[in-house]
Amino acid sequence: MISTRWLEKRKPYWARLEELAKRSSRRGLRGLQHAELQELGLLYRQTASDLAIVREDNTSNQLSAYLNSLLGRAHNLIYMGHRPKINELRKFYTETYPQVFRETFPQTMLAFGIFLVTALAAFALTMHDPSFAHRMLGAQMMDTIEKREMWTHSIVTVKPLAASAIMTNNLSVSFTTFALGITAGIGTAWMMVVNGLLLGVIGAATWHAGMAEQLWSFVAPHGVLELPAIFIAGGAGFEIARGMLFPGLLPRRESLALAGGRAARLVLGTIPMLIVAGTIEGFLSPSDIAVPLKFLFAAVMFAALVAYLNLKPRDSSLARAGNELSLSIAARSQKI
Repeated sequence: MISTRWLEKRKPYWARLEELAKRSSRRGLRGLQHAELQELGLLYRQTASDLAIVREDNTSNQLSAYLNSLLGRAHNLIYMGHRPKINELRKFYTETYPQVFRETFPQTMLAFGIFLVTALAAFALTMHDPSFAHRMLGAQMMDTIEKREMWTHSIVTVKPLAASAIMTNNLSVSFTTFALGITAGIGTAWMMVVNGLLLGVIGAATWHAGMAEQLWSFVAPHGVLELPAIFIAGGAGFEIARGMLFPGLLPRRESLALAGGRAARLVLGTIPMLIVAGTIEGFLSPSDIAVPLKFLFAAVMFAALVAYLNLKPRDSSLARAGNELSLSIAARSQKI
């Protein structure tokens, strides 16, 4: 267990490293004087050693994440120089994003759990009381379902415009779900409830009408990307709420800033997923392709998504920082 005395002793050094990192990120290393450059290197090595100590305490995960983030910023400034923006983008999607997703996986599962429970409850209620679907979906949509017609004809007619509208709507839902995390997660939970309620009611209504296969063959190709993206956005909202409500050893403001950074990266990473999902929903989902092929396509896309989210970098900057911190501790031990 890390002592409060040790934390109070080390915090000023972390704050100083963060100050130098912020100044360098705005004006580059040229904005620092020679003495400050030396100080930056020394603080980096000291903080790396501190991180090694913090990692040994299982109760200090938030502090470990904070030092990880701080070390990553300092490491990039010291060793990376001016990286091309394309490389930054590639690294974000191949290394940073899968790692952030795994770190916040419990929050994403919480969003999924709320959605799933609500969808199942809505499905059961609508199966028991079909009039509930009329109250929820309205007369126009229920007339379409009762005629055993899908409501996707407009998509088939103007595919490019429909795909664009779908992408815009999905992005709006995701960013709203993420932003509502600032309501201590209440707004995010409400968005999950609303989405789960609609899917459950529509699922039961189409089941009653004998259209279940039509519905799920339409939803599956794009839903395997769209729904996980919304769950991840929900996880981002809950991450903000966690940083606000459970700061742990960090000051609440620092905890919220750290959680907000992770949440923002989470939701930004869903943008390509929603763009691809919107394209599929506009062109492939409403098409006349054989139903088994649509489900096969959905299975392949979902497997690819799972494989991507489990990507692990071969040698990330933070991993190199971990190696350097171990060497620093060993060198310091030999001097002692």
